[in-house]
Amino acid sequence: VQLQASGGGLVQPGESLRLSCAASGSIFMIYAMGWYRQAPGKEREFVAAIVWSAGTMYYSDSVKGRFTIARDDAKNTVYLQMNSLKPEDTAVYYCHAEVRLVGGPPNDHWGQGTQVTVSS
Repeated sequence: VQLQASGGGLVQPGESLRLSCAASGSIFMIYAMGWYRQAPGKEREFVAAIVWSAGTMYYSDSVKGRFTIARDDAKNTVYLQMNSLKPEDTAVYYCHAEVRLVGGPPNDHWGQGTQVTVSS
């Protein structure tokens, strides 16, 4: 599975960004996709996830009410709409997917990361 993430950038506090992550390859089933982030000197932390079949969404407390995760089933793509961005949202954002490939078991997969910087 390849996870291609895009949409990061430099914005000012209070502004918005939308991240995208497209999964490709010999995918039999996507169980869930989501986003983690890692700020300098900190551990990678969960941001948001969506259960693919049910559409159930999960958020960390730090982004709840500001970020929205969504999926496009036809494109195997997950989006993260980030509003009211704060300097503490600055991090490398990583796309994550739990995917079952054709002929294989479910496995975790990670994208290459996209930088989000919130600064005035």
